[in-house]
Amino acid sequence: MRYGNEGWDQYPFRDRVQAMCDALETCVCARHPRDLRLFGAVIRKAAVPGEDIAELAFEQICSRFDHYLARLYRNSGKPERGLMIFDKSSTERRIQTLAREFKYEGHTWGRTHNYAEVPVFMDSRASRSLQLADLVSYACFRYFERNDDLLFRKIEHCFDAEGGVTHGLCIRR
Repeated sequence: MRYGNEGWDQYPFRDRVQAMCDALETCVCARHPRDLRLFGAVIRKAAVPGEDIAELAFEQICSRFDHYLARLYRNSGKPERGLMIFDKSSTERRIQTLAREFKYEGHTWGRTHNYAEVPVFMDSRASRSLQLADLVSYACFRYFERNDDLLFRKIEHCFDAEGGVTHGLCIRR
C-alpha cells in the first residue's frame, strides 16, 4: 500500500498511509481490545550471528502464544487451543518440523501443549486476516527499523501483556 503496488498507485501517498492507519485501528484493536492479542518477534541478525532467524522468531512466537493459551486456561478453567496461520513461504517445511519438535521434544522453555493443529500455511492474497497480519508486521518493521512509529502506535497496546509486562513481543536488537 505504502509504495503504490498492486493498484494502490492510483491513490495519493497520504491516502494510502491513512488507509493503513485506519485498517490497523479498525480491524486489529478497536473492535476487540480485550479479545485480540498480537504476538511478534523483532530480531536483528547482528544480535544473533550464525543463528537461524526464522527458527528463533518461530520459537519466540510459538512459546509466547502457547503460554498465553495456558494462562487463559489457568484463569478460566476452560482449555483453549490455538492455531497459527502463516503466509506461504520457503520456510514452511522447517516451521512444520519445528512445531512437531516443540510439541514432543520441547524448545528452550519447555514443550508446547495448547495447539489444535500444526501451523497452517496459505496465500496471503486469499486471506484478509493474513493481509492484516502483514500490515502488523510492516508496522513493526517501520517502527524498529525506520524509527517511524505512526503505524506501531495503533497496535502496540494489542501485544499480549499481563500485569504491566508485555509478553507478546520479543525484541532482540
